[in-house]
Amino acid sequence: MLAAALVAVIGLQSGPAFAAAPAACVANADTGCIGGTLQNSAGPVEGVTITVTDDDGFEEETTTAANGTWSVAIPERARYTVELDESTLPTTAALADTAENPVEKLAVAGASSTVDFNLVLDATPNAGGSTSATGTVTPTRLLQQFALGIRYGLILALAAVGLSLIYGTTGLSSFSHGEQVTLGALLTFVFSIQLHWPIVLSVLAAVILSALSGWLQDIVLWRPLRRRRVGLVQLMIVTIGLSLALQYLFQFQFGGSTLQVLPSIAKAWSVGPIRLSIPSYIAMGCATVVLVGVALFLQRTRTGRATRAISDNPALAAASGIDVDKIIRLVWILATGLAGLGGALLALAFNGASWDLGLQMLLLMFAAVTLGGLGTAYGALIGSLIIGVVVEMSTLWLPSSLKFAVALLILILVLLVRPQGILGRAERIG
Repeated sequence: MLAAALVAVIGLQSGPAFAAAPAACVANADTGCIGGTLQNSAGPVEGVTITVTDDDGFEEETTTAANGTWSVAIPERARYTVELDESTLPTTAALADTAENPVEKLAVAGASSTVDFNLVLDATPNAGGSTSATGTVTPTRLLQQFALGIRYGLILALAAVGLSLIYGTTGLSSFSHGEQVTLGALLTFVFSIQLHWPIVLSVLAAVILSALSGWLQDIVLWRPLRRRRVGLVQLMIVTIGLSLALQYLFQFQFGGSTLQVLPSIAKAWSVGPIRLSIPSYIAMGCATVVLVGVALFLQRTRTGRATRAISDNPALAAASGIDVDKIIRLVWILATGLAGLGGALLALAFNGASWDLGLQMLLLMFAAVTLGGLGTAYGALIGSLIIGVVVEMSTLWLPSSLKFAVALLILILVLLVRPQGILGRAERIG
C-alpha cells in the first residue's frame, strides 16, 4: 500500500508535475526541466518572474503559478543561471539572502532539476544588503521550521543509529559511515534515473546493496583486522582512508554536480500551516516505521538482546555463548543498510544526490551520537532529533550558512553539563 501510494502521489510516470500549472515542463529523452516552488510562511507566491539563461544564448522566462510552482524546459546539458526578478515579488515576501540570487545550476536533458529560492515574510534589509527575518518570527514560521527539523532529524537518525551500533559493539568510530549515506543516495539515482526503475524499487535496491556492502566490508576488512587484534586507533585511521577513497571514487564516477533522483518535480502538500513536498512526508513516514522496527528488534528479539549484551560487555557475552563475530557482522549489515536508506530518503526529500552528501552529514552524525550518549541506539535517535530541529530552526535568526555550527555549539554546551550525553552512563575514570 505504501509503495502504491508513493508512486501515485509523486506521479513519476504519468501526468503533469503541477496540478495547477498545465503548461509545466515534463522531462523526456530530449528535454530537461528546471523548476521549483516559490513560497514563504504565508503560502505560495504567485506572479514572480524567473529567467533561465546559459552561456550559449539560451534564455527563457516564466512566472510562478497560483501554487507557487514554475518550470522551464532546457535543451541540453549545461550550467544555467536562474535569476529571480525581485521587483516582481509581492510586498509580503522578500529573499532571505539577496546574495543567493541568481543561482547557478547544472542541468541535463532527460531529468528535472530543482531550484528553490528562500523567501521570508515581511523581511527587512540589513546593513549588508541582504535580508533578515529577525523580528518577524511568527507561529507559522516556527511550525514550518520545526517540521523541517523533524524531517532532517528522522533521516539523520537512520544513519546515526547505525553508527552508534557499530561503536557500541566494536568500539570503533567509523569515519567512512558518511559514504554509506552517499552510496544509498547515488544508487537511488542510478536505478531511478539511469535504469528508469520505479522509485520504490530503486530505494529498495539501494538499501539492499548498501547492506551487502557492509557484509562485504566485514568479510574483507574488519573481521581480518579484528582477528589480528589491530588497535582501535589504527582501525579508525583505516576508516578515514576508506572514506577518502570512496569519496574520490564517487566523484570520479558521478562528477561533482548534484544529481536529481526524481524525473519530475514532486508536488507539495499543506497540513495546516506546514507545507512540505510529498516525498518529504513519505520519507518521514518510512524513517519512523524503520526506527520503530529497529527499536523492537533490539528489545524483543534474541539477536537484538545479544547485540545489546555485546555493547555492555563483549567478553561476558562471549563467555555466555554468544557468537560475537556473527553479531558484529549483523551489526555492520544493519548499520550500512540503515545509512543507505537514510541517503536514499534524503535524496528523495531534497531531490538531489552528490558525491559529498555523506561527508556533509558526518559531523552531524557524530554530534547526534555523542549528544545522545555513545553506544546507545536510543540516544542516537534523541540526539538526531535535537540536532535536526536546532539546525533548521536556527535559520529563523541566523544565516543558513551557520546552521551546522549552531548544532555543534549546542553539542558542546550539553556535554559541558552532562559529559556522558543524554542517555549515556557516567563512567568512573582512575
